[in-house]
Amino acid sequence: MTPAPARLLVAGIGNIFLADDAFGPEVIQALGAHPLPPGVRVRDFGIRGLDLAYELLDGYDTAVLVDAAPRGHRPGTLSLIEPEPPGGPDAPAAPPEAHGMDPAKVLALAAHLADGPLPRVLVLACEPEIRPRGDEDIMPGLSAPVREAVPRAATALHTMVPVLLADPAASPPLGRPEESAPPPTAALPPLTAAAPEDR
Repeated sequence: MTPAPARLLVAGIGNIFLADDAFGPEVIQALGAHPLPPGVRVRDFGIRGLDLAYELLDGYDTAVLVDAAPRGHRPGTLSLIEPEPPGGPDAPAAPPEAHGMDPAKVLALAAHLADGPLPRVLVLACEPEIRPRGDEDIMPGLSAPVREAVPRAATALHTMVPVLLADPAASPPLGRPEESAPPPTAALPPLTAAAPEDR
């Protein structure tokens, strides 16, 4: 009997109104013109952390979060991160944030809600140039280096996704490796506070 194909989620996260924090949603939009293989769920979650937490419970083998995350590199640098899994079922749950997107809190909440293990989570991160604070006004538009990274991230996903569909435990390279396999294990970096707007 042929095993069921792997299930894969590609999730864009970030606030489209806060400069480079819009990287994830912009990459998802770019994938609309060049779709990933059938069977891959591609969705822009914006700042809807609660929605993402519940989506992670839907039986995926792997989830790739696409996000802007400061890691100390040149702006526009792409990184592939495999965050540490959240604490076990006895760990305190993060409070639900219907209009917030802190990836570490989302994973902790999903782990608390789950009856079994969460999918493997990878983060395709882009180093931002503009890092607005939560109390700043709307700042639409990506910086030049992050905008240039959007098509590279879409290309990287087209390279990574077939590898992960064939073997969810594989260490996929970036299409243009700037930091690449095996992905370093690291805690998810916190995002800036999100405005109460949503995509």
